[in-house]
Amino acid sequence: MSTSVNAGSRLDRLPIGPFHRRIMILIGIGMFFDGFDIYIAGTVLGVTLKTGFSTLAENAAFISATFVGMMLGSFGTGFLGDRYGRRFTYQFNLLLFGIASLAAAFAPSMAFLIACRFVMGVGLGAENVVGYSTMTEFVPARSRGKWLGFTAVCVVTGLPVALLVASVVVPLFGWRAMFVMGGVGALIVWYLRKSLPESPRWLEAVGRTAEAEALMQSIEKEAAQGRPLPAPAAATKAPVSPDLATLFTAPLLSRMIVGAICLITINTLLYGFVTWLPVFFIKQGLSVATSFGYSLLMALGVPIGSAIGALTADRWGRKPTIIGASLVTIILGVIYPMISNPFLLPAVGFALTVPIYVLVALLFGIYIPELFPTEVRLRASGIVNTLGRGATIVTPFLVVMLFEARGVAGVMALMIGLLVVQIITVWALGIEPRHRSLEELKGEEAPSAVPQEAS
Repeated sequence: MSTSVNAGSRLDRLPIGPFHRRIMILIGIGMFFDGFDIYIAGTVLGVTLKTGFSTLAENAAFISATFVGMMLGSFGTGFLGDRYGRRFTYQFNLLLFGIASLAAAFAPSMAFLIACRFVMGVGLGAENVVGYSTMTEFVPARSRGKWLGFTAVCVVTGLPVALLVASVVVPLFGWRAMFVMGGVGALIVWYLRKSLPESPRWLEAVGRTAEAEALMQSIEKEAAQGRPLPAPAAATKAPVSPDLATLFTAPLLSRMIVGAICLITINTLLYGFVTWLPVFFIKQGLSVATSFGYSLLMALGVPIGSAIGALTADRWGRKPTIIGASLVTIILGVIYPMISNPFLLPAVGFALTVPIYVLVALLFGIYIPELFPTEVRLRASGIVNTLGRGATIVTPFLVVMLFEARGVAGVMALMIGLLVVQIITVWALGIEPRHRSLEELKGEEAPSAVPQEAS
């Protein structure tokens, strides 16, 4: 029997059809509840603070516990996913954060809630890594950016939905109901997602060629729908050692640096600014209802920004879109602290949210999983996600200090500095994966000064 399945080229030549939509829906819905649970912090903490269930310091501890859990989840899932497969890993983490979310709903104290949040964080961190990586390995290169970007839209839609649901549910049933909804939803998706297949690329990479071939034939039959399929390209032979040391030598070392810098930046933007918006508004004297209203209006930019990222990644390329969105965020970040008008504040905030979530789609959903070969994709993605989460463990405490000393302007100064570093790093060291197969990218040295066009 042939030892080469050529899964990558065979998947890349498939027409987009029901198979891809089924994969997208089941992974996307699971990641929606991942996003919903992540963004619960912004809706719950303002209320727990207002009612005296928590203090500002305990809120910071809650968010830091999330980061610690997500850091460990990101790191652990990389090794589990490359060792035991994508399917096992994305099911395990979804079950974990679903159960922990239900337990959080019955927290008798803030300390218990923080402990539950840590366990939820483990599942949330794992889902973020394995969900995007799994989609990366199924979708054809010609439209990979769009499909991965719309997976990111599923995640970030959790923010406006969480805010909208909270504005109705929390006044009627209290903040605990938010954890019940997130947990029950995650467990329902866990059951539905049992039908998802393993990644043929991973099966081939670990030597399980018979399983990979059988799965590929099943996928091809479903995708063909009785019509002939185009011939796949020849297999690309660029073997990568699965050893951990491979990640810290050329060509992957520069990609690890890019991944780490980008994820430190975007995590700090999300959890040092966006997640804290309701708390900022309440501390500035707004009511809980007004805080939710402002935050919801700004959050409308979340799916819009992610959709822009999804639609432009294949058209403009990953590097130009990342750099352009970073520059726009810097400009609006300079303007935002100067706004005090009650009408302009949410409008400029909306405009600022859009490029931030263009970056979310590009970095979390598209660019980072593309940087690494199948043999080490989850491990590498897990490690750079770990660094991103780990660096932001201190962010909540830093945000509190900056906000109390300098207000929103102090918080935005931190964000702008990180964005400048990100622009330089992506420009100098980043590769351009647009329209290129994952196998083709394996051996490319960085930097790639000129993005390569599709042939």
